[in-house]
Amino acid sequence: MWTSGRMSNAKRWLGLGMSLYFWGLMDLSTAALSGTPTLQSQLEVHLTDKPQSHHRTKRSWVWNQFFVLEEYTGTDPLYVGKLHSDMDKGDGSIKYILSGEGAGVVFTIDDTTGDIHAIQRLDREERAQYTLRAQALDRRTGRPMEPESEFIIKIQDINDNEPKFLDGPYVAAVPEMSPVGTSVIQVTATDADDPTYGNSARVVYSILQGQPYFSVDSKTGIIRTALMNMDREAKEYYEVIIQAKDMGGQLGGLAGTTTVNITLSDVNDNPPRFPQKHYQMSVLESAPISSTVGRVFAKDLDEGINAEMKYTIIDGDGADTFDINTDPNFQVGIITVKKPLSFESKKSYTLKVEGANSHLEMRFLNLGPFHDTTTVHISVEDVDEPPVFEPGFYFVEVPEDVTIGTTIQIISAKDPDVTNNSIRYSIDRSSDPGRFFYVDITTGALMTARPLDREEFSWHNITVLAMEMNNPSQVGSVAVTIKVLDVNDNAPEFPRFYEAFVCENAKAGQLANHPLLTVSAVDQDDPHDGQRFYYSLAPEATNNPNFTVRDNQDNTARILTRRSGFRQQEQSVFYLPILIADNGQPALSSTATLTVQVCSCDDDGHIMSCSPEAYMLPVSLSRGALIAILACIFVLLVLVLLILSLRRHRKQPYIIDDEENIHENIVRYDDEGGGEEDTEAFDIAAMWNPREAQTGTATKTRQDMLPEIESLSRYVPQTCAVSSTVHSYVLAKLYEADMDLWAPPFDSLQTYMFEGDGSVAGSLSSLQSATSDSEQSFDFLTDWGPRFRKLAELYGAAEGPAPLW
Repeated sequence: MWTSGRMSNAKRWLGLGMSLYFWGLMDLSTAALSGTPTLQSQLEVHLTDKPQSHHRTKRSWVWNQFFVLEEYTGTDPLYVGKLHSDMDKGDGSIKYILSGEGAGVVFTIDDTTGDIHAIQRLDREERAQYTLRAQALDRRTGRPMEPESEFIIKIQDINDNEPKFLDGPYVAAVPEMSPVGTSVIQVTATDADDPTYGNSARVVYSILQGQPYFSVDSKTGIIRTALMNMDREAKEYYEVIIQAKDMGGQLGGLAGTTTVNITLSDVNDNPPRFPQKHYQMSVLESAPISSTVGRVFAKDLDEGINAEMKYTIIDGDGADTFDINTDPNFQVGIITVKKPLSFESKKSYTLKVEGANSHLEMRFLNLGPFHDTTTVHISVEDVDEPPVFEPGFYFVEVPEDVTIGTTIQIISAKDPDVTNNSIRYSIDRSSDPGRFFYVDITTGALMTARPLDREEFSWHNITVLAMEMNNPSQVGSVAVTIKVLDVNDNAPEFPRFYEAFVCENAKAGQLANHPLLTVSAVDQDDPHDGQRFYYSLAPEATNNPNFTVRDNQDNTARILTRRSGFRQQEQSVFYLPILIADNGQPALSSTATLTVQVCSCDDDGHIMSCSPEAYMLPVSLSRGALIAILACIFVLLVLVLLILSLRRHRKQPYIIDDEENIHENIVRYDDEGGGEEDTEAFDIAAMWNPREAQTGTATKTRQDMLPEIESLSRYVPQTCAVSSTVHSYVLAKLYEADMDLWAPPFDSLQTYMFEGDGSVAGSLSSLQSATSDSEQSFDFLTDWGPRFRKLAELYGAAEGPAPLW
């Protein structure tokens, strides 16, 4: 039977204490091992070495549990217990062997006595128990004396671990102005000691830092608010230190601490207020719609959703002219332009703006009101604006037969500024590349400059420009849509070449081009009542004995024969002039010629041949020979024309010298100019239209004339206006010059003040002066008056002796 015992008195007393402790923990009724009656443990305890009056009988206990204290720091191995077999006679014949967890490393056994010792420091928090196996062998034979048995060594806990906050440090938040006792967060400390043994793991919480704002429950670790009306705007962050102490907080217990960072979250307890009760702003009258005028700001000490603001215009004479929006990022009110501004109409506006919180808390309404107002004064600044047309769009209808120079519309613009500067008009040539129109520079009268043809251009969309005289950069524009009305100016005509055929055996009254030939006409005009054409024979063919025309009353006509007996030998082709008239006012007509060929047909009227060559060619001359003869004649004609062309080119002299510098604006006269009478190639439109001179389609810039309005205004009075009669005359002459293919392509202004035919001074040209070596006398200059006094002094005869040099 296995037994365990304590050998020395000290060991016996230790064993007695351990046994007394565990007696209360063990169930004696189940302590014995069932099924192994030989493995009962007996613990022998000698309370004293003195003889006693009576002997205490041995009591059987569960031998397979041993207890040892952790964290033993002595130098000697720690005695754990003793294993003993009833078969051991004490003669050393029994050998004890220990195996299992920690055997030989943590625990050793004396193989003779069975004493078990711990040779390493034991830590219950690392390992709470070890399971080992014991065996008793015959030392001589190695035969087991006892069956192998398993036992447990448990590590007894001591208070060697302080409480720890495994989740610390903590972060928490609580709304500001919370009532006293509001729960903030719960902290938990963990003690690694055995919670079932003593008070080593019994933790008590206390607050070391954070009073008087917060408190902590000693048992649960719940942190609560301890002060009323904590204001986030006064102090937002708090650092609280919590301590956890074991042993129930008694003296000698171990302690651990953690930090809890508590933030007061915001509530809407502060109303918004404008730091300024009056704002002064300014905006240009040219500011576009939705442009920013300025910003207002209502200050709110809260943050986040509690500081969200909504701005509105609640009063003022500018409530319809301006608008206000809230910037969600910065919570400012942005004032923008809602309608166009005009300095001339209204120079200032006043707005009353309100800023209010979007989200309110009912329990803080007594701290309000949560809105505020301010006044905004806005001044409109004047800018130099371009001219404005009234109306802003023109629609003009013009008959296509209107004469050149006719005024079709008066375009009106004015300077919207207070200064009311003078306006000069012109046409944007990119909108009128054909130069069909012209606008008077001062009056804005829009006139035709070229004949209009509805069949070529039925619509014209031009842009008229208005420029300030004092500031040419200010240019306004207006669109003018011109519809060209139709006039009956095109006669009807055949849409294609018509060719009819008639059989030799045709009868009178039979349709040409058997079985049917119907002709129709087209007219480029577009009358309101629709087209209606009338067909008849031309006057010269009224008594035509061969054919006649029958009007079908549906804008078509049929061709009929008047006789029979047509013969190709007599006449193979007939030309029939047909008169076509329209229904316009006045009616127009044209004559179209219909070609009718006589053909040979079969009895059913089907055409067999329309060529008369069979009757005309000799028997001996074939068709191939005739074609060869015609080809030779054609080649000879081509050679003759080529020779004549070469001779003509050789006789034609060169009219341009190689040394001449050909330029668009050079005017060459072989003889003396015509003075003021020479007005050819003069385009007065270029003089009045500055944009035409600057942005024309010419590839080279004009060097002889820069008709800018700014410089022109120095010489042309602002009240000057040319009569419509003069305009019409000049425009008509200009059109004639443009259409004249033989006119020189010059567009320069030639001015002769006192030279040429008709001048009192005669000719001042020096072209002939180089032909004579004799000196020319200029004494006559003294008779020409004060204007030529300087020339007379320079070139005239000097009075008195000549000066000596």
